[in-house]
Amino acid sequence: MSERATIQQVAEHAGVSIGTVSRVLNSRAGVSQTTRERVRASIRELAFRPDHVARALSKAPLRIGLSLAAGTRRLTPFFMLFLEHLIARLQQDGYRFEEVPARRDGLPAWLPNGVILHGAHEDDPRLAYLRDQGVPFVLVGRAQGVRWVAPDDHDGGLQATRHLLALGHRDVLHLGGLMGHQAFQDRYGGYLEALREAGVEPRRDWLLDGGFTTLGGYRAVRRAFENGCRCTAVFAASDEMALGAIAALEDLGLSVPLDVSVVGFDDLPEVADALRVPEGLTTVRQDIAHITATAVTLLEEGLHGASIRSETVPVQLMARGTTARRRG
Repeated sequence: MSERATIQQVAEHAGVSIGTVSRVLNSRAGVSQTTRERVRASIRELAFRPDHVARALSKAPLRIGLSLAAGTRRLTPFFMLFLEHLIARLQQDGYRFEEVPARRDGLPAWLPNGVILHGAHEDDPRLAYLRDQGVPFVLVGRAQGVRWVAPDDHDGGLQATRHLLALGHRDVLHLGGLMGHQAFQDRYGGYLEALREAGVEPRRDWLLDGGFTTLGGYRAVRRAFENGCRCTAVFAASDEMALGAIAALEDLGLSVPLDVSVVGFDDLPEVADALRVPEGLTTVRQDIAHITATAVTLLEEGLHGASIRSETVPVQLMARGTTARRRG
């Protein structure tokens, strides 16, 4: 062991995260008494002394900024739920939240103490910029060489499409869009893998661009079926697009799920409330509360200078009332 123990060594010794050690050091809420005592015991045993970074972190509140990628839609059910969980976690840990607007070049307009990046996309300039500026950050999404947390989007697409294939559907539309964004690429990749492992060759006209909006999903699906599409299933890469797809199919006189099965992605309560299917939307659930909590923990590790790591959060298919076995 080095002459001077680090906060990372204390966390490993106590079997907790660096964020938990930080909360104990700064007498913040959110830690059980048993865990708090275990961390204090590790601090004593390792003769840990907080360095200047830890002392700076004790001068609350630190400013934690949220930076959105170019083209990210803010006023959506998903983002509002994400924001609610994120602000609650930051407040619990004693931080001050601020949303950081983007400059014309897509970079943050100012630099708080730490940044949470949302909406990963190809050639995102924020990653290199924040790294060069020495500002700790966490990406909600995936990228090499940085701290990140993301739902298992690929596995979600895989689970959704396998579910439809297991019900006998062979012609499966994919309703997506914004293919430059990592999450949507991964969901599409899972869809393609499921089709190919089932021996189904995907067709180009099965890929629809719904723009990740309810209206976009409605227009794309309605146009496809009016032009002769006879697919019996739709995997929509967001619940909002799934809602639009269902509305379009019903307006065309098709029954969901008897004629066409539909799967969404996110498991948003607002979408479930708007759906007219009593049993609810079949969808892929991602744990938004866990994702935001992990983002804050990873950022705390960055503030303390810990090693870079990432976390993929598992997703779960929720089979409900908008999918059924293919007829005929």
